[in-house]
Amino acid sequence: MITLHIENTVHDYESWKAAFDKFDRFRADQGVRSYRLTRRVEDGNQVAIDLTFDTAEEATAFRGALEQIWRTPQSQEQLVAHGSPTLHELVEERVPTAAAPSAV
Repeated sequence: MITLHIENTVHDYESWKAAFDKFDRFRADQGVRSYRLTRRVEDGNQVAIDLTFDTAEEATAFRGALEQIWRTPQSQEQLVAHGSPTLHELVEERVPTAAAPSAV
């Protein structure tokens, strides 16, 4: 599984999210399997987006599609800045287990 990680600074999270949601079908058509949105606790207009793909090729191709999205009036209206998208490979995902209680 490959994640395309993007960091954005937006003018207003709620307005940006409404514009982001309009591209849901586009993301699905481009091979996005799921996504995760996070934002900084101390500044809710600092947003990170993690888009999950089956392959690095799909994620790389989507970077080009992002350029199209970022050129739309909706995006330009919402974005203050965006970082360069980076690819990450999932190597491990676990749920930690609690240590067994020690015997007395």
